[in-house]
Amino acid sequence: MATAAGPSDSPASAAPLDDAAPAWERRFRAPRVSLPDWAEHAPDRSVFLSNASGTYEIYAWDRADGAQRQVTDRANGTTMASIDPSGEWIWWFADTDGDEFGVWMRQPFGGGPDAPAAPGLAPSYPAGLAIGADGLAVVARSTDEDGSTVHVVRPGAEPAVIYAHRESAGVSALSEDDTLVVIEHSEHGDTMHPSLRAVRLDGSVVAELHDGEPGEAPSSGLSCTGFAPVYGDPRVLVSHQRRGRWEPMIWNPLTGEEQDIALGLPGDVGVDWYPDASALLVEHDHHARSELYRYDLASGALEQLETPPGTVLGATARPDGSVEYLWSSGERPSELRSTGGGTVLVPPGDRAPGSVPVEDAWVEGPGGLVHALVSRPAAGSGPYPTVFEIHGGPTAHDGDHFAPGVAVWIDHGFAVVRVNYRGSTGYGKDWTDALRERVGLIELEDIAAVRTWAVESGLADPERLVLSGGSWGGYLTLLGLGVQPADWALGLAAVPVADYVAAYEDEMEALKAMDRTLVGGTPEEVPERYAASSPITYVDKVRVPVFISAGLNDPRCPIRQIENYVARLGELGAEHEVYRYEAGHGSAVVEERIRQVRKELDFVARHLGLPKNA
Repeated sequence: MATAAGPSDSPASAAPLDDAAPAWERRFRAPRVSLPDWAEHAPDRSVFLSNASGTYEIYAWDRADGAQRQVTDRANGTTMASIDPSGEWIWWFADTDGDEFGVWMRQPFGGGPDAPAAPGLAPSYPAGLAIGADGLAVVARSTDEDGSTVHVVRPGAEPAVIYAHRESAGVSALSEDDTLVVIEHSEHGDTMHPSLRAVRLDGSVVAELHDGEPGEAPSSGLSCTGFAPVYGDPRVLVSHQRRGRWEPMIWNPLTGEEQDIALGLPGDVGVDWYPDASALLVEHDHHARSELYRYDLASGALEQLETPPGTVLGATARPDGSVEYLWSSGERPSELRSTGGGTVLVPPGDRAPGSVPVEDAWVEGPGGLVHALVSRPAAGSGPYPTVFEIHGGPTAHDGDHFAPGVAVWIDHGFAVVRVNYRGSTGYGKDWTDALRERVGLIELEDIAAVRTWAVESGLADPERLVLSGGSWGGYLTLLGLGVQPADWALGLAAVPVADYVAAYEDEMEALKAMDRTLVGGTPEEVPERYAASSPITYVDKVRVPVFISAGLNDPRCPIRQIENYVARLGELGAEHEVYRYEAGHGSAVVEERIRQVRKELDFVARHLGLPKNA
């Protein structure tokens, strides 16, 4: 449980970086902040996430007087929080050592004791939170026993269930007048293409938004950003994939009216309201980079906002019309900037050392052009020893943004290649959907195509190729070492799926639903597909040393299925090392993350050698 922090506890108290430490360690230790979440009716009050204490925790920030204080202080960190519209309460999620299973707590904005925010709700996995006025909240949760449930929580009353279903669902938004709720659900069994339902606080249905025949899997996904931030305005900002990529529209669940907004931008678009609901803030993601726009709802004018080349990691429009955005590029650490000028909420202490710029590679693959991001060492020339750093998700992508984990290898003389394989977001719906039912194998085909290009172009030394990744990237690493045993010299897999069937049996309910969508059913229904996509099926083909790191409390890639794989490696006499740590799906403790990287560097040095300029 968190303890209330005193007024002097602030990111400003972070210790200075040790100049004698290697640059890669200083990158991890350098204080950083997230995009602040601010109270709608008290916009000077914000909460944000920071690693200033050495562990990622929640902080409160009063812009009126500049005061900051640490809200939570827990051994394995805290990463999920929100602030109520009045700015009086900070809600934060209390799990146990990263297991993502717990309850919502709340603390007064100015400090004080923590208390259960939703008494009467048993621990669960979080599935969304919408906070209204006067202590009202809508809390979505998920458990293995009950599936998905949504509850209305009022002070002094027992939580009331307004939605329940076995399939994955969560709360997306609560109207400004606290009368309507939008639930995002996959009752049709397809978590990649959710539908929307508007209900009243008693659970009665107001309207449905579903891109398909009733009860059938939809042709495209729908996502809700939120209701218009104006009292009595029932309009909902929605994203859809009806034209093959994410685009916005406005939906009125009371009338059924849909206002399509065709922006003419080539990439995926994310949108949010300006505080007066007169305009939309548009985040355009295209070819691993992003831009910001303001779309005026009255005139239809689309105005690009000036941002540097790179990636916007989040943005919010402020009441004065300015936009605050978290930005970085491959060579520059993240900064919280404002279109009003300059930076805001500057982290204390020294900035992280920079890295090298990112280059683009477009490679012909079996399913079309594959986009890869390449980072080369500043010194020397190719062919370089090369790390293929594979992103997680799988519905995510690598972009031109600062990544301390990538910079580690650059500092040690390696090139780094990151592949936005089929299944990645940002390249259209067809690209994201392509991996289904041949899960893992599709992605490896794209990685293999980029590997061939990297070797033939002179970038990569074919004798010193490392396959590496975390989460889904760790899964693809273990799968790749078995399916493509001759292609790699070494493997580094962090928090991976290793035994797909055992992972399904033990993982959190929302991940089970995702696996049913990806693979096409349960292990009992389609056992051959799980076998074809499971790393443990190919473990006897692994020919190179492999390093595996795993969190003992991980609900996403649980430890038992990793132990199954490790046991088979041992039986086969395959060279491997395993590092287990007391956390969940990764660690929020900076020194623990550094410890993991040190072990990976040591493993590579012993088995592959490090370049002389390391």
